Amino acid sequence: MARQPRIISEFGYYHVYTRGNGKQILFENKADHICYLEKLKQYAAAVNVSICAFCLMENHVHLILYDPEQRLSELMKLLNTAYAKYFNEKYKRTGHVFESRYCRIPIETEAYLLTVFRYILNNPQKAKICSAANYPWNSYSRYGETASFVDTSVFLDLLGSKEEYEAFIAAEYEDCPELEEMNLGDEWAKSVIRQNLKVQSGTALQSFDLRSRNEALRRLKQKGLTIRQIERLTGINRIAIDNS
Repeated sequence: MARQPRIISEFGYYHVYTRGNGKQILFENKADHICYLEKLKQYAAAVNVSICAFCLMENHVHLILYDPEQRLSELMKLLNTAYAKYFNEKYKRTGHVFESRYCRIPIETEAYLLTVFRYILNNPQKAKICSAANYPWNSYSRYGETASFVDTSVFLDLLGSKEEYEAFIAAEYEDCPELEEMNLGDEWAKSVIRQNLKVQSGTALQSFDLRSRNEALRRLKQKGLTIRQIERLTGINRIAIDNS
C-alpha cells in the first residue's frame, strides 16, 4: 500500500519540522549551520519554494515555507540528502542523520501563520539559550531585508514596521499545543495512541486486521508520531509502518 499522501495547504504556506535521528545533534559548529542554510537556499531556489522563516536548533530545524507549485517534498528530499552526505563525510559516520520523514503542517490562516512564526523564532528563548533577537541561527534579523534569501514580505504585510514586528515577537503568548507536541517524546505519543485509537497500549495494533491496522498507523503518522516512535510503541516493523 502506498504512503499516505501529504495534506496540501490551499494557502500555500507550511510549517516544516525535522530533527536528528534519535534526537542526535545536527549542528556541531558554525560551519554546519552555514552549510545547512546554503543548501536550503540553493535547493529552495531550484524548486521555486520561498523560505519565509527558519530556526536551526541543536538537534532539530523549524522552517516556514511557501510552496506555490507543490514541490516541497522535492526540496526536503534534496536538502536532507545533501546535508546528511555532508554530515556523514565530515564526521566519518554512517547511517541516518534525520529521523524518518519530516513533519509538514499546512498553514491555512493568517492568524495561524503568525502563531507559527512567533513560536519558531522564540524556540531559543524557550530552550533557555537566549532571546530570539540574539540567536544567530534563526531568521529574526532578516525581517524586511529585500536582499536576503528569506522572504518576509508576508509578515511585513501582516505586522508592519520593524518596531511592530519586534514587539510582536517579544510579547507574551500562549504555547500552541499542536506545535508543542513536536518536541514531546513517548509519553505524549502514548497519549495520542490512547486518545485516537481507543486502546490502552500501542501493541494492541498487532491484533488488528490488516486494513484496520494500516488505517491506525496512517492516523498516528498524521498526528505527528515518527516512524521510530510508532515502531517502538506498537512493535510493528518500520517497513510495514512506512508502507501503510
